[in-house]
Amino acid sequence: MGKSTLFNRITRSRDALVDPTPGVTRDRHYARASWEERSFMLVDTGGIEDGGDDSASGQFSSHIRTQAMQAMEEADLIILLLDGRQGVMPGDHELVELLRRTDKTVFFAVNKIDAPEIENELLAPFWELGVEQLWALSADHGYGFGTLMEALAEKMDAEAAPAAELPENTVKLAFLGRPNVGKSSMINAIMGQERMIVSAVAGTTRDAVDTLLSRDEHHYLLIDTAGIRRKGKTQDKLEKFSVLKALHSLSRCDIAVVLIDAEEGVTEQDTKVIGYTQEQGRALIILINKWDLLQDDKKRQDALLEELRMAMNFIPFAPVFKVSAKTGAGIKRLFPEIGKMHRQFTQRFPTAALNRLLEDAKAKHEPPMYQGRRLKLYYTAQISTAPPSFAIISNYPKGIHFSYQRYLSNRFREGLGLDRVPLRLFFRERSGRDKD
Repeated sequence: MGKSTLFNRITRSRDALVDPTPGVTRDRHYARASWEERSFMLVDTGGIEDGGDDSASGQFSSHIRTQAMQAMEEADLIILLLDGRQGVMPGDHELVELLRRTDKTVFFAVNKIDAPEIENELLAPFWELGVEQLWALSADHGYGFGTLMEALAEKMDAEAAPAAELPENTVKLAFLGRPNVGKSSMINAIMGQERMIVSAVAGTTRDAVDTLLSRDEHHYLLIDTAGIRRKGKTQDKLEKFSVLKALHSLSRCDIAVVLIDAEEGVTEQDTKVIGYTQEQGRALIILINKWDLLQDDKKRQDALLEELRMAMNFIPFAPVFKVSAKTGAGIKRLFPEIGKMHRQFTQRFPTAALNRLLEDAKAKHEPPMYQGRRLKLYYTAQISTAPPSFAIISNYPKGIHFSYQRYLSNRFREGLGLDRVPLRLFFRERSGRDKD
């Protein structure tokens, strides 16, 4: 059909698995994308097929269908991709009827139309579906892609909710974690009053809820999200929350606050949540909630901290707090740390100081050889904040081994005092000059 191919073209990547065998994309796949300075989250799904039989393949198709239906519930805009070479398939009528019952904007795109001279011929059978507009497209070769994206961008602008007016320098915190880990209770404990609905029923918080907190002349936006469920566990079509909601919350925050359940320990899903925060480049705080339940069990405490250390091996800079939303223990220590993290996350550095740091790093550890030639690092500059990001200009950026990249990252982190937040280095080629 070409959904993964279109996904990769929109995201300018090869993150989605592309294979000619139908059903390759079994679960939803998420990526951040942009078009003409508009940023959005894109979801690739498995195909919606008839899963009515009881065979293993039928059950598998049912799972894919559930995943796709869930993605439709989550989305603001939907692209239904039809196969222009195969023509109208028996399930296409059902899909169109299904989408007509939603209140979402749907773009009906007919794929595998590679040139204008075959457009009318291949589109003709699809008008019987009774849709108002069809979009001719070649996900593989790009025909019609720009036209479709411009229409999508225009619709995004029309449906975009106005941003809330926040006080200047408001620190935005997104609270994330598995269902029933205590996110709403933690925000209640921070607020000191019942501003959120607190329930023992997992999934109470279906959409993100924002609460503005002013404390000692500082302002904080607390973003509560529904719990991130394990894939395959969400069967209820009315359940509005998904990973997509969490990723959207991450895109809005400065600092991600991930809660771990002290009773349950660190799960695979916890490590995925932590991974999402770093994919989005967010500063990170780990809260081990319900620590009071382990207060008399030193052995379990040590085991849990070791589990967490192993799960966070790739992000040793993130602070960890042992807290209890129920008793309030440990919560007062959060705000001084949040202030330090936010200052680092948004800090800018003079270019001269950065280049002195780069020269010192090269002097202590010379760049290695690449294909018989010496790698050169000419200069560096900060290109953005949140997180602090730096470009290093080189003669052969692709030849810089990850171990030397890690060395430079550590030197920058140490030299700039960025010990609490993620840091990004981008290696770029010097243009218009002799590389040697």
